[in-house]
Amino acid sequence: MATNLFKCSTGIGVRLLFPFAHSELPLNFHQINSAINGNYHHLGLRNKKPKLPSARSLLWHSSSSFCTAASATDASATGASGAVSDASIDEAVPPVSDVEDQKQRIKDAADVLDIRVGRVLKAWRHEEADSLYVEEVDIGEPEPRTICSGLVKYVPLDHLQDRNVVVLANLKPRNMRGVKSSGMLLAASDASHENVELLVPPEGSLPGQRVWFGSEDDHQNQPPPATANQIQKKKIWELVQPHLKTDDSCIAILGGHVMQTSAGVVISSSLKNANIS
Repeated sequence: MATNLFKCSTGIGVRLLFPFAHSELPLNFHQINSAINGNYHHLGLRNKKPKLPSARSLLWHSSSSFCTAASATDASATGASGAVSDASIDEAVPPVSDVEDQKQRIKDAADVLDIRVGRVLKAWRHEEADSLYVEEVDIGEPEPRTICSGLVKYVPLDHLQDRNVVVLANLKPRNMRGVKSSGMLLAASDASHENVELLVPPEGSLPGQRVWFGSEDDHQNQPPPATANQIQKKKIWELVQPHLKTDDSCIAILGGHVMQTSAGVVISSSLKNANIS
């Protein structure tokens, strides 16, 4: 209320300034002008008029009764305080658009991973590393890939021979104790990493078939794989990997997007809600 603000800034009570005011009736323009012009001595500023609210402004707000002015002001202050608190909460919670943008960024990154169906042609223990297997894997290329996997503790050697697997193929080759490893077999693991299972492509999948996330439309619009240099430089795998899981049905997913080939979905044999790496 303009009259209440005037009271707070000058120290003059409403009744003192407007002794003729009625609690239920608005003041007219002449009454307000007279009251303001006749009360400067209360301010102790005889030679300089203070900056007061305009009469027109006071007239505009004087339609409400004076007895409710203070409570209205208090309510406004409380509302402002609540707004500040709400704003602080809003700042702590990312806007929906930001969350959706991040999800899309992760999905776009996953789309350029070259994940393929592979078939293990041969596997053996690494001669220089007790925890590693070395596999020759057909991923639809003229020559099989050589891949090293730290699965000795989790997968018996005979379970690797002549089986279909899921391979991340566009990683930069790494030297693993003297063996050049060109790819990674994807596996699910529980939180303690005590149980590890290789992902299983759907029956009928062929070596070299590319895996995608989502619907058939996602498959049709899947971009070409990024180069190994791009994967490393932009840390694409590091961005995507924390979001790869299995769901309650052991199906491999990225967020709400199912991992699949043209033959069906990719699964873990038994691990539910497990991490994939």
